[in-house]
Amino acid sequence: MQFQQLAYFVAVAETRHFTRAAEQARVAQPSLSQQVRALERDVGATLFHRIRGNVTLTEAGETLLPIARRILAETETAYRAIRELDELGRGRVRLGATPSLCTGLLPAMLAAFRRAYPGIELVLHESGSRDLQTELSEGALDLAMIVDSRVHDDPRLSSTPLFVEELVVISPKAARAPVRGRLAIGDLRDRPLVMFRRGYDLREATVNACRAEGFDPVFAIEGGEMDAVLELVQAGIGLAVVPSTVVGDRFRMTQFTEPGLSRVVRLAYRRDVEQPRAVRALQDGIVRFLHGEGGAGHLPPGTRSLVGA
Repeated sequence: MQFQQLAYFVAVAETRHFTRAAEQARVAQPSLSQQVRALERDVGATLFHRIRGNVTLTEAGETLLPIARRILAETETAYRAIRELDELGRGRVRLGATPSLCTGLLPAMLAAFRRAYPGIELVLHESGSRDLQTELSEGALDLAMIVDSRVHDDPRLSSTPLFVEELVVISPKAARAPVRGRLAIGDLRDRPLVMFRRGYDLREATVNACRAEGFDPVFAIEGGEMDAVLELVQAGIGLAVVPSTVVGDRFRMTQFTEPGLSRVVRLAYRRDVEQPRAVRALQDGIVRFLHGEGGAGHLPPGTRSLVGA
């Protein structure tokens, strides 16, 4: 008794017609009839009454039909389970990312991954790079997209550089530009800034750049997360230094003069554990998204891919 023979038997039983069953099974009718006869020889009983084109089940056929359906269903379930494992039809990945990445690049990236692997559950945790590294090291995350890298301080962690992200100054679109052309770091002196909370990478980058030019920045307001900072700038409270990936069409963007300000975004992971296939799939998906066709990827202006560099 073969699997294909049972499939042909069920098709004939459901259509009550050998020709229609052959069309449904996408096989030549003589071949289907031959396989059904071979099944009848195997089970030692006639399964169909064949009278002038009228096909009905015999008692043996009635007995075999529910059994055959169950075998086919269980076999298909087994095939599907194996295919799902092989094709990553299920799984769970806990991804950490900084607020600026969650606001800017990450939504399109994760949407592309979901289209490719709709069965994989994604759990996103938004926090600063330092906190994300701690959670990754403790096993609370599978992957983390962080800014720059201090992962060499933890022997359990490693990271891969993804792209260089330009930092720019934003102001309300209706307002005039802070200066004509590009902005020097020194031009931020005495200009009120909307500043992120302590522990934010962008806060450290801005303050350190200003101090390197010999002054401390003036804060119009401080303590916000990314969404709050953007809204406060939009309200006209002050300027802000943000990644170019979060600017969009809402703000006026002014670049810094060369060499400018930038930061490296990295993908951090545990080096001391074997990653599940779903986690490896997301790692590969992030790289493919950034690299894209011909290396162009999906990065917006003001960023430069380091994938494959």
